[in-house]
Amino acid sequence: MKKFLLHITFIIISLISISAKAQNKISVTNLQCEMLSNPEGIDVVKPRLSWQIKSDVNDVKQTSYQILVASTLENLNANKADLWDSGKVASNESVNIVYNGKRLGDRQNAFWKVIVFTNKGEIKSVENAHFSLGILTYADWKSTRWIGYEKLSKDDSISQYSKLSARYLRKEIDLKKQVKSAKVYIMGMGLYELYINGNKIGDQVLAPVPTDYTKNVKYNVFDVTSQLKEGKNMLGTILGNGRFFAMRQDYKPYKIKSFGFPKMALQLFVEYTDGTSEVIRTDDTWKLTTDGPILSNNEYDGEEYDARKEMKGWNTTNFDDKNWVNARYVQEPGGFYEAQTSPNMKIMGEVKPISIKATPKGTYILDMGQNMVGWLQIKVKGKAGGRITMKFAESLKVDGSMYIENLRDAKTTDVYTLKGENQEIWEPRFIFHGFRFVEISGLSGTPTLADFTGKVVYDDIKTTGTFESSDKTMNQIFKNAYWGIRGNYKGMPIDCPQRNERQPWLGDRTTGAYGESFLFDNQTLYAKWLDDIKNAQTQDGGIPDVAPAFWRYYGDNVTWPGTYITVADMLYHQFDDKAVIEKHYPSMKKWMVYMEENYMENDLIAKDKYGDWCVPPESLELIHSLDPSRKTDGELISSAFYYYLLQKMKTFAQLIHADAKDIQYYDSLSEKIKTAFNAKFFNKEKNIYANNTVTANVLPLAFGLVPNNLQQQVFENMVREIEVTHKGHISTGVIGTQFLMRTLSTFGRTDLAYQLASNKTYPSWGYMAANGATTIWELWNGNTADPKMNSQNHVMLLGDLMVWYYENIAGIKSNPETPGFKQIIMKPAFDTKLTYVNASYESVHGLIKSNWKKVKKALEWNISIPANTTALVYLPTTDSKNITVNKTKLEKASIAFKAEGNQQVLTLESGDYILKLN
Repeated sequence: MKKFLLHITFIIISLISISAKAQNKISVTNLQCEMLSNPEGIDVVKPRLSWQIKSDVNDVKQTSYQILVASTLENLNANKADLWDSGKVASNESVNIVYNGKRLGDRQNAFWKVIVFTNKGEIKSVENAHFSLGILTYADWKSTRWIGYEKLSKDDSISQYSKLSARYLRKEIDLKKQVKSAKVYIMGMGLYELYINGNKIGDQVLAPVPTDYTKNVKYNVFDVTSQLKEGKNMLGTILGNGRFFAMRQDYKPYKIKSFGFPKMALQLFVEYTDGTSEVIRTDDTWKLTTDGPILSNNEYDGEEYDARKEMKGWNTTNFDDKNWVNARYVQEPGGFYEAQTSPNMKIMGEVKPISIKATPKGTYILDMGQNMVGWLQIKVKGKAGGRITMKFAESLKVDGSMYIENLRDAKTTDVYTLKGENQEIWEPRFIFHGFRFVEISGLSGTPTLADFTGKVVYDDIKTTGTFESSDKTMNQIFKNAYWGIRGNYKGMPIDCPQRNERQPWLGDRTTGAYGESFLFDNQTLYAKWLDDIKNAQTQDGGIPDVAPAFWRYYGDNVTWPGTYITVADMLYHQFDDKAVIEKHYPSMKKWMVYMEENYMENDLIAKDKYGDWCVPPESLELIHSLDPSRKTDGELISSAFYYYLLQKMKTFAQLIHADAKDIQYYDSLSEKIKTAFNAKFFNKEKNIYANNTVTANVLPLAFGLVPNNLQQQVFENMVREIEVTHKGHISTGVIGTQFLMRTLSTFGRTDLAYQLASNKTYPSWGYMAANGATTIWELWNGNTADPKMNSQNHVMLLGDLMVWYYENIAGIKSNPETPGFKQIIMKPAFDTKLTYVNASYESVHGLIKSNWKKVKKALEWNISIPANTTALVYLPTTDSKNITVNKTKLEKASIAFKAEGNQQVLTLESGDYILKLN
């Protein structure tokens, strides 16, 4: 099994031990594993450790650290670091410290703590963090057999609308001794729920995360010591279909990849108090049935559940399973076995509906008030055999009925058959829906709102960012982005959650992942996704438009596959994750060479597939523009983007000390492209590119393709195109929008960027919000164009908007020279109509806050800078005498500052500050 560096960040709420000379409140915190929702089963031998320092005083710097790692908690408490004692290391680094102790073996436990030395004193973490290794080699699974049932039951079918009942498995075990510890390692394809003695193990749902199962298969690990007892115990699992038994099994096999019937492999390691151990594995002595209550579970079509078929006690001992069959040995999926390092999904919140209305046909329509992703829990009564049917949709027709045409052939319907008890509570297990409205039929009485609860489901990751401003439209757009982003985190970033697509399109996240990283701790999600992309690469170097390649879309364009490189860059810039670049650099380079060798003509990349996808059309009724003047030349897009990626690859090569020939290659090719690009597309007389679309100009401006002495002229022509031709509205599609807002701010027109962000008329993000959107639409005119095309929960049109919110409006940006916010650049654009902004971001070093407001002609700005970091703070004045810091005149405060143009730049150490500019 390949071993790669893995970033592990542990969080503990620790007590404080400080040397006598420092009595300030300082603590070492954030030692909880952030790469895993559960720090069990890491399959790398050199994990990377991180921590944060928190303080209520200013100017706290780490000067040294000492990491202690022990094989037992007792050893660690006694300061016996039998695995690794780093010694006192002179360093201010607290992120991504590589473990460098004894080699860690299979299922090795490790307990660790850190002593941090600061300019304020020594801090010892009193509580301790823990992680354990998983099963490190494929051979360690060889005695464990995959089991399942590769047949259809009587009501199952394989078709365009495949239907397959869930598999229920059970195994009674007899533990002859007292249990000291126990861990279970499970691979349940496509989805599983695990039970021991009737209790569900873990709070995850829709586990494990999806992959191309012919390439890699993820296993989950759980500590189940408390669930087992001496004597008889029962292991039980339910296997759902997920992406394994494909949502459209054997339908369009040339396009849609399928993997077979659900199957499982499991190992339970038990250690006894007398020092002996035992391993229980899946084999053909496990019992199985398909005759349970889950009749069907299909992500596109919904879940069917017959409560009359419930098997009370099936996952406990002494259940009569005489009608069950022995599980069959089945072929393994084919992919390599890997510990899952990204979190599973969970129920992350609840939504209460806002209304329920009867329809003329006797059904009820439930309005959740929010386009959400997850499922509906119901509380119902009725006679045995009664069927409650729930149809899910995003919107209603004018007459108030459900609009479902945009779902295409996804049925999005759950069916619950009652068992006839007083009150029955049910929610599905193995599917999710994207919806705001639910049409419910089959109810025996008049329902109330209290009978229904929406369960919000996405990856178990933290919300890290907040944003509020004086502009209500911008605030609603932020809320819409928040709901759209989190709803489309499904173990991979998907494009939409409602129709028969739900695919991880690369082009939707090229820059979007960057913006998302301010709102959510998406590091592990995107690190996993890079692996999906790498695994989908063809032998000759091609990268698909969708990864994992559940759809076989290998289009060989630049803008979609290039996401492989831009996401790696984001992970380094935002999280200081250099390891992903080291890991993926060879594959990224292979793709760059592949594109050059196959598609470069006359020093330009001639191949483009999607153009500037979803440019706002000239008519509200059109899906795609028919006006050639709105469309950007595909060769311009692909060549400019390839040039941009060459600059990224050069940076990567320098960062990881790649062969000097690589850097020469990138430099040489870049110069050729730049020369050819300007020769073909630049109009010297008009100072415009190609046909003067905003995208045609913004890409060369953003990528550095425009000669320095002509940048301002090109920019002014681009501004004229926005302000005059498009009347101060956005005119870019997916590609141009990724760089539009930041480029406007870079060239001093944040006021125009603000206008685009706050517009309420078509086309704009505010137009969506003004027309009832609670997420982000797929189309700028999603309410008027043929709605069959429009997903009402997409994120691709966000472009760089969220990045701009944080970096250019709030003023929270990581200095590119010090990734991971080691130094923060705080440079808000105060010259907009906004009167206040309150924003925060939980970085890898700690919480950053930027709250500013204008009071008449004065400016007040409250800032929080995490310990062990610094910030460059920009204030819009030429006169330093106008500035006070924490009620002290700047010139009398012990703060370094300098004039830079028409601004004063302060270098602030960590802490809380109140800045005032009069």
